[in-house]
Amino acid sequence: MVEFNINKGIGRPAEFKGLVAQYLFIFVGGLLAVFVVTVVIYMIGVPQMICVGFGAVSGAVLAWVTFHLNGKYGQHGLMKVQASKNQPHHISNRRRLQRLFTRIIHKEEKE
Repeated sequence: MVEFNINKGIGRPAEFKGLVAQYLFIFVGGLLAVFVVTVVIYMIGVPQMICVGFGAVSGAVLAWVTFHLNGKYGQHGLMKVQASKNQPHHISNRRRLQRLFTRIIHKEEKE
C-alpha cells in the first residue's frame, strides 16, 4: 500500500527563521528599501565604502528591530498595539441632557 505525506502546515502562518506573519513582510520590505537607498546614494557619488557601511549597518539594525518586535509582540500583537492606539480615550456626547432622557417618537408612531 502506498503512503502519502500529509501537509501538516495548512492554516499556519508563513514563518522564516522565527519571523512570523507581518514581521516577515516588514523585514523583506525593509531590506528592499535599504538596498534601493544604498544604490541611490552610490549613484549620487558617495564613496563605495560608505555605501557598503551604510547598507550593512542599516540592514543589521532593521534585522535587530524586526526580530525584537517579533519576540516582544508575537504574531498578532503589533496589530493589537496599533488598534489600541486608535481607540478613543473618552466618549463625548454633545446632546442636551433633556434629549437624552426623553422618548424619541418616530414618524410611523405618530400616524
